[in-house]
Amino acid sequence: MARPASAVRAAVDDAVERYRLPGIAVGVVVDGQVQQVELRGETASGSGDAIARDTLFKIASNTKAMTAALLARQVDAGLLAWDDPVVKHLPGFRMHEDWVTREMQVRDLLVHNSGLGPGAGDLMLWPEPNAFTRDEVIAGLAHLKPRWSFRSRYAYDNTLYIVAGEVAAAAGGAPFDVLLRREVFEPLGLDSCRIGEWRVAEAGSVAAPHARRDGGWVARPDGEVVADMPMAAAGGVRCGLDDMLRWVQAWLDPETPGSDGAPWLSQTQREAAWTAHMPMPLSQRMRDWNRSHYYAYGHGWRLTDVDGTAKVSHTGTLSGMYSAVTLLPELGVGFVILINGNAGEARTVLEQALSRHFTAGASAGAGEQAPEAPRPSLVDHYAGLLAMERSMAAAEATTSDASAGTDPARRPATAGGMATWLGRYRDPWFGEVTVCAVDGGVRFASLKSPRLSGAVLLEGERLLVDFDTLGADADAWMEFSRGVEGGSARLVMAKVDPEADFSYDYEDLAFERVGDCS
Repeated sequence: MARPASAVRAAVDDAVERYRLPGIAVGVVVDGQVQQVELRGETASGSGDAIARDTLFKIASNTKAMTAALLARQVDAGLLAWDDPVVKHLPGFRMHEDWVTREMQVRDLLVHNSGLGPGAGDLMLWPEPNAFTRDEVIAGLAHLKPRWSFRSRYAYDNTLYIVAGEVAAAAGGAPFDVLLRREVFEPLGLDSCRIGEWRVAEAGSVAAPHARRDGGWVARPDGEVVADMPMAAAGGVRCGLDDMLRWVQAWLDPETPGSDGAPWLSQTQREAAWTAHMPMPLSQRMRDWNRSHYYAYGHGWRLTDVDGTAKVSHTGTLSGMYSAVTLLPELGVGFVILINGNAGEARTVLEQALSRHFTAGASAGAGEQAPEAPRPSLVDHYAGLLAMERSMAAAEATTSDASAGTDPARRPATAGGMATWLGRYRDPWFGEVTVCAVDGGVRFASLKSPRLSGAVLLEGERLLVDFDTLGADADAWMEFSRGVEGGSARLVMAKVDPEADFSYDYEDLAFERVGDCS
């Protein structure tokens, strides 16, 4: 399926220009071959080090398909079965409800059907760095209360993929990172990909994540050593573009051999990976933009249709890096987007523009001539639609809040005004925090997640935390209450911005006062 390279190049240029991206790598596979590679920008803004085909990016949640593939290889080898109870491999595993613990199977770890709320437990994973261990994250699941019944609906999570990695380790008799290299990286020739602990100096070109500040990009490069992180199985892999394109080729070709010459993955497991195990909500945007009819989650992949053809994809978002892997298997097409900036909208519109570039032409009727290139700047077209969505949402919010008037200005809370509530508090899964007087004001500080620390402010009569190193979307309301019959004080929290990233799962916290400020 030959399609003009100029259209892909123009779309990448449009995205870079519109969003002023610090760096981006895009590659396209057609009919089993790498047809096109587009590289722009620098590994770190202002460094002069250009993005290359082997520059390592965080692929974040695109790791999930690799973790699922590792488990699939183990199923092929007879080391486990998808319907094995998780406790068969991890006897100490516990969910909040005993019957869920008993009934949860290995496949349930991969399809986001646990009944937990979106992103439950993510505060043990980020913001990075923090001091939570993998064992602590898994133990924390026993204290996370479900929001819905088990297997009743879809809600995205990361913590159960960490459990999946430990199931693989137990079944395979080796740590997760060792198994992923042996069963996924090495057979497919993903030579630059990194997992576990590794040294930056030995890895070659490494992209730094970037955040927006004062209208520009600020890089946050790694230290000398990248540590093995608890969330490795959920989002800890880094790869270069060439290796991600090999990953795409392996999925588009069912006969891809492993290192022993036999198929790397059986047809049965390929079909299981792309089976709609859990329905997902089909948004109006997907209906309008793509004429989609279904949306579901497989084993580490999202499944839908675009212009009448199947689409298998996933995205990744982690600490200033965004990725996307998109497969159109019926067209023999796949592409990869890697961005080293906090650029969610850029990824959305570029992924959409590239998808439609291939699907719109393929869906043209026999008597129609497929366009030689996308409509003038599909990137701008979809960016405009997103702007329209935001404008409509803002208008609705303004209308609904009109009677409330302008929000009162924020002001620092005082130690005297909060004397009743000062102290040390503990949550069963998140651990200890302090709400203590500092220089006449009050600060909230987490013992195990140091970036979750900031000044306590008043907005009207409500208390909130303004975290020092996080954006405004991370702010959290604080609500204190007295314990029943003279018991210890309680603290619950919630997002100030209801549309903030679900990984700020403050709503799952339930603190109880355990002592005085030291």
